[in-house]
Amino acid sequence: MRASEPESEAPEAEVGLLLVDTRTDRVGVVMGNVGSYVQLRPPGGGTEWDVPPSALRPAEVLDELRAKVTVVNAQGRRPR
Repeated sequence: MRASEPESEAPEAEVGLLLVDTRTDRVGVVMGNVGSYVQLRPPGGGTEWDVPPSALRPAEVLDELRAKVTVVNAQGRRPR
């Protein structure tokens, strides 16, 4: 890390970006911002929750895979 870099910089919260709420280890898609909070929604849909930017980190490959599996599992439970 360079001396000019902040120690824990919150990731950019662009709509559609996949981020992880470090307080709960939940993966979510950025839906927008409300005040100083970022709103995340589970990748397969569901209720949004608010997260302070300091509690977010970019999703890594394993997080993205976990989110995709969650979506596929949710689709398999839907009645046809």
